[in-house]
Amino acid sequence: IEDETQVSRATQGEQDNYEMHVRAANIVRAGESLMKLVSDLKQFLILNDFPSVNEAINQRNQQLRSLQEECDKKLIALRDEISIDLYELEEEYYSSSYSLCDSNDLPLCEAYWRQDFATLSPESLSMPLTAAAAEQSIATSQSSTPSHPHVNGHGAGPTEHS
Repeated sequence: IEDETQVSRATQGEQDNYEMHVRAANIVRAGESLMKLVSDLKQFLILNDFPSVNEAINQRNQQLRSLQEECDKKLIALRDEISIDLYELEEEYYSSSYSLCDSNDLPLCEAYWRQDFATLSPESLSMPLTAAAAEQSIATSQSSTPSHPHVNGHGAGPTEHS
């Protein structure tokens, strides 16, 4: 015996089927929303985890600073070695009998030790280079310390070159 309802059995089946599809779609949509929320939380944690990001940045800075210090030390040692070798080579070249330079030419290191043109008097500008260098070496030999340090901190003052 069938109950008399306002809706026929076929219509009730279609309504139940439609209701199941709607509920399944809602469940799937809720699952996707949860997965997106979890993904957003993971991304937020990765991007905004300031203590670990700061720690990684500080560690990398420390590594790069130690590498920079090591390179600086090697460059300074190399500069010192080259300065000493250059000084010795200039001394050897300018003191050898095979030197092709005139007696008025100055070695590179002595040319550096010459005073700037701005500090020279007008009389010394008209002097030859050797006379100006001799005058400067006399002036520096009278003082206890040279007035100009060497370019790279090595070598002797102009009094040893003349």
